[in-house]
Amino acid sequence: MPGSARTMAVCTVGGLVVATAYTVALGANGWLWFSWVVLALVTIGMVAARPV
Repeated sequence: MPGSARTMAVCTVGGLVVATAYTVALGANGWLWFSWVVLALVTIGMVAARPV
């Protein structure tokens, strides 16, 4: 995995941890989860588009 895709993957996992912690502590926030889903889709796109 190229460096930029690896960085995006780490940010996505970190975002999942933050979103989960926020939800547990303060309750669900739809925009937070929507943002995380968009980040995850961009990350998947970057990984899928990498040169073989």
